[in-house]
Amino acid sequence: MATLMQSLKRSTPAWLTGRRLVIGLPYAWFLILAFLPVLIVLKISLSEMQTTAVSGMVSWQGAWPSIKLDVSSYLFLASDELYLATYLSSISYAFYTTVLCLGLGYPFAYFMARAPKHWQALLLMLIMLPFWTSFLLRIYAWKTLLVNNGLINNALLAIGWIDSPIEMLNTPFSLMIGMVYSYLPFMILPLYANLSKLDGRYLEAAADLGCHPFKTFWLITVPLSKAGIVAGCMLVFIPAVGEYVIPELLGGPNTLMIGRVLWDEFFSNNDWPMAGAVTIVMLLLIMLPLAIYNKLQSEGRA
Repeated sequence: MATLMQSLKRSTPAWLTGRRLVIGLPYAWFLILAFLPVLIVLKISLSEMQTTAVSGMVSWQGAWPSIKLDVSSYLFLASDELYLATYLSSISYAFYTTVLCLGLGYPFAYFMARAPKHWQALLLMLIMLPFWTSFLLRIYAWKTLLVNNGLINNALLAIGWIDSPIEMLNTPFSLMIGMVYSYLPFMILPLYANLSKLDGRYLEAAADLGCHPFKTFWLITVPLSKAGIVAGCMLVFIPAVGEYVIPELLGGPNTLMIGRVLWDEFFSNNDWPMAGAVTIVMLLLIMLPLAIYNKLQSEGRA
């Protein structure tokens, strides 16, 4: 057996053993499932749209290859104010969603972290409970709540607070309700994971030195939870930028976001190069907060 193991070890390539294998598998996973699809979309965005498919980028002229890149989609994106307004709208909605989720999620995560141990599991389960139901069904539930004859308007009419139904559906208000509701758990979970590991001796030392509770919270708790704040903000902001389902069901035509534009370009207009260009630009916009997050993470480890 020992001889067999030695022969197998000698016959195994060096890159399949030890540290290289451990590092190489995640990189291969990333290249196949993340980087390769991006390259395919980039290729589509630099091609010309034909009747049923996009044109090829490489053609052969004799023995020499000829590469043709069509950047007209990117030029049109840069010159059309509608796309610029859509990108800015998507970023602003994602930003407001992140701020609201942070404002609502931090107190709840802090309460969870300071609650007795036997209550923390129950509170954590309540945060995870919405994930047991289909995301689409939960958004449809909000749609039935916010319509003119929905539960909210009927309750307000019954108690006499309003004389006529409030127009809530297909407005920025309904879009923000759906976005905050959907992404709030993604803010609470990393904050709770960070705050639950906070060393309470720092707070006790501050209290012994006569520090006011609010000042203790602002100068000790918040800086020590910076990693959880950044992680939660990234988990909310990045998917919120390209959100499609919530704007489609709750936003209405006046709350245009880049996810809906991307859908229209692919499936309504059948303009794949333009849709690919929209996707690449959106990825570049998402990479900026990722770069900021990585920088903050590296500074935290330094």
